[in-house]
Amino acid sequence: MSVTGYLYDHWGLLVIVIGIAIIIHSDIHLERRMTFRILLTIMMLFGYSVSCHVESYLAEQAEYTILRPILSALNYSLIAFILVNIVMIVYPMQKLYLYIPALLNAALCFISIPTGIVFYISEDNHFGRGMLGYLTYFICALYLIYLICNLFKNKTYQKEDIHLLVFMSVTSVMCLVMPLIMDSMTEHWFNVTIAIDLLLYYVFLLQQFTKRDPLTKLLNRQSYYADAEKMWDHITAIVTMDMDGLKTLNDSEGHTAGDTALKALADCFRKASQRSQRVYRIGGDEYVILCIGSSESEVKALVGRIKQEVAKTPYTCSVGYAMKEKNNTIDDMYNSADSMLYVEKEQFYITSGKERRKQ
Repeated sequence: MSVTGYLYDHWGLLVIVIGIAIIIHSDIHLERRMTFRILLTIMMLFGYSVSCHVESYLAEQAEYTILRPILSALNYSLIAFILVNIVMIVYPMQKLYLYIPALLNAALCFISIPTGIVFYISEDNHFGRGMLGYLTYFICALYLIYLICNLFKNKTYQKEDIHLLVFMSVTSVMCLVMPLIMDSMTEHWFNVTIAIDLLLYYVFLLQQFTKRDPLTKLLNRQSYYADAEKMWDHITAIVTMDMDGLKTLNDSEGHTAGDTALKALADCFRKASQRSQRVYRIGGDEYVILCIGSSESEVKALVGRIKQEVAKTPYTCSVGYAMKEKNNTIDDMYNSADSMLYVEKEQFYITSGKERRKQ
């Protein structure tokens, strides 16, 4: 056992985790909680790599030492904590009770040192599994299943976003399962895989900052133009939404109240839309939905859901839509939808008795 041997086995991991730490330290976009969780995860990866290296050295010795089962318990514990941290990084609003299975796993692993319930080290220094020998893998599988299921339930992510997140989940599963199938695969496969996945997720987060509106987390104007061009052959309709009275709200209650309203409406549009209906904020109080493959009846149903969701809030908005016709452009569709929206907005100001003011 030597530092040279450790560097030989884990040099790639060290380069990645140190690089992530340097990038995260200078990042101005991530929230402090997110930064803390990423740094905590790479610290655990480093600790796991050191512990695995020492435990592997002890496994090669002829004599039993109590340090080996302690390190084995630590390794099994860290695997679960690393994965639950990954879940909390991808879904930062999840509750802390998600750590309970990892804590239970750690407790049973350390109880296993004298009891052998999860694993044991024989007097001749051979590793064996107890009656709960696959407990850690079962708990890790639960975390990964939870992660994957939430990917498909979360409307914030688009189809192309899910591809990368599923890839991260699949590679995490592989680095857990493959060492059980192939003896030649060592624990540092897990280290390197998770570190690379963390780096990929950081790149994913940066990509989200460029394509999403920072206030509402909807896709932004740049994404609207890019998607309209890229998906033009599949776009069948466009829906436009415009908040009523934002200028009045900003003047009377302040811009914080206006921002609250814009976020509330964004949540309504997100809830009302389906996976093939992409929601954008393209201006101050202007929103657009590009409908991919939606029929007119589906678009009308979307408009109905939007109005139902907005009715649950103290705000109102005007809505218009246009179906794709032969030889028209995205601008033609937008203008047609906006004309319908304008009629509805005029009706709002007539019936409400409010004075319309330029936004």
